[in-house]
Amino acid sequence: MTDISGKTIAVLKGGPGSERAVSLKTAESVVDALRSLGANVVEVDVTGPEFVVPDDTLIAFNTIHGTFGEDGQLQALCEARGLRYTGAGVETSRIAFDKALTKEKFIAAGVPTPRSQIFRLDGTDTLAIDLPLVVKPPREGSSVGVHIVRTTEELETALADARRFGDDTLVEEFIEGKELTIGILGDLVLPVIHIEPVEGFYDINNKYPWMSGTGKTLYHCPAELGEEATAKVQAASLAAFKAAGTEVYGRVDCLLRADGSPYILEINTIPGMTSSSLLPKAAAAVGIDFPQLCHRIIELSLAARP
Repeated sequence: MTDISGKTIAVLKGGPGSERAVSLKTAESVVDALRSLGANVVEVDVTGPEFVVPDDTLIAFNTIHGTFGEDGQLQALCEARGLRYTGAGVETSRIAFDKALTKEKFIAAGVPTPRSQIFRLDGTDTLAIDLPLVVKPPREGSSVGVHIVRTTEELETALADARRFGDDTLVEEFIEGKELTIGILGDLVLPVIHIEPVEGFYDINNKYPWMSGTGKTLYHCPAELGEEATAKVQAASLAAFKAAGTEVYGRVDCLLRADGSPYILEINTIPGMTSSSLLPKAAAAVGIDFPQLCHRIIELSLAARP
């Protein structure tokens, strides 16, 4: 293991996107963990391309969720500067951040995923997915802008909201089932977590109750699925991770239908690392505490880009 004691690690945080508040919370936890390991941590609040890190930086620990931090832009800037960084590379970040591109990779590799279409919002497309369905921006995270639609009235509202995020949106068949998430750390598939919102679905309020004060979610880790279902979900998740070419670590979101069929939704290449986040919960279930998790992410990232 690389000894990071005394080494300079720049924690990139914030970002210009809609998930800035979540990123700042993630950064707090990561900074504390790295300092507990003896690292010389420099916090860098990133609002655009003109961020500066110390010359002796060993690696930039990227905690910026969503736009700019997770979509390949920040990764490309780091590579242009010769700065090593944590997580997925430029191209795989771009693919995983775009739910439509990720779907293409899943389908090509035979990974089970809900039927979907990219729906242009200028009125030229015909909806090919029957109700109920899900409307989601193809390039946002933390369930920002996601709507479960059961009626034509709800569809009109959802599509109107989708225009806030661009000229097209992803329309996906609605799969009734357990919401699951699966962390992956290198080649290690972590225990499955069953996500059970007390009300509604796993939207940004239920993901981050400290932001809204209203959401509440129960987490079951490891999920009580049985050996066969667990193995099937973990295999599908790893296949999805590999299909997108994702490096280092990530979190795969999945729905498990009552008949035992898993459906992969997306890959998060910079999953949350806050006190309520799921990757740390799954890692802890196999004896990897939070500082160790951060250290392993650094190790895997340095190996991916020596």
